[in-house]
Amino acid sequence: MAVSSSTSQETAATAVNTGMMTSLFSRRRVLAGLATVAASPVFAADRPGACRLTPQTVEGPFYVDPALVREDITEGRPGVALRLALQVVDANGCRPVEGARVDVWHADAAGWYSGHDGQGDGRDVSTRGQTFLRGTQFADAGGGVAFATLYPGWYAGRTPHIHFKVFLDHASVLTGQLYFPDALSEFIYREVAAYGRGGRTRDTSNRTDGVLAGSGGGFDSFCSIREDATGYLASLVIGIDPAARPAGGQRGGPPPGQPPEGPPPEGPPPRRAMRPPGSLVPGVK
Repeated sequence: MAVSSSTSQETAATAVNTGMMTSLFSRRRVLAGLATVAASPVFAADRPGACRLTPQTVEGPFYVDPALVREDITEGRPGVALRLALQVVDANGCRPVEGARVDVWHADAAGWYSGHDGQGDGRDVSTRGQTFLRGTQFADAGGGVAFATLYPGWYAGRTPHIHFKVFLDHASVLTGQLYFPDALSEFIYREVAAYGRGGRTRDTSNRTDGVLAGSGGGFDSFCSIREDATGYLASLVIGIDPAARPAGGQRGGPPPGQPPEGPPPEGPPPRRAMRPPGSLVPGVK
């Protein structure tokens, strides 16, 4: 029987908001050992080599356009607060691309996407008609867009990720995915109840994710991430070719709860490990 996500998510949100904000929020850094970035959403000029073409990858099965131009895409979902700052640049000259449309979408703490049936581990949850964790922004003069969102959850067959699309003149020029350090994901999933998934352990890491390893340079799509006053700030410079159009076959990747066929390919070694100083997580909502 199909289960609406609203009741269970409201219950989870209440539990997290009342029981975990006090016990887990802290000023103490949990990103020791990871590189940090400045709080500004404009990064390319300060990062040598940043203006490379961002790897193209599959769109996945859950893209919809809800026509929601908005910065805050959380819609009250529970999880760890994440500010997402992206900068769109012309990879040919490292120039900011003003006016570029950027769409983002990703799974919530439970591993569910909005707007679709067949969600959850049992494929029995419907989120049809909902629009959480989806939104659109248009790049400012510096090529920057920003979203207030949540750290993404996991589902079978995929490592945590955020999807994005960049449009120029109503045509898509890049479809990509943004990735996170495994150590930080493991820490958040272990410490924050909203991500608990009934004690289930995720089955796919950055090293074993077939989409990441198969994107031909996808490891350049890892965000820079740091703790800030309210949660985490993730940033990425998206290098595009304004004359390009995506190749065919961009849709793909396993839906939530369905791992890819065959053994996962071996990926590059993981980024530097994080050594969290305790069980305190900032920005829990």
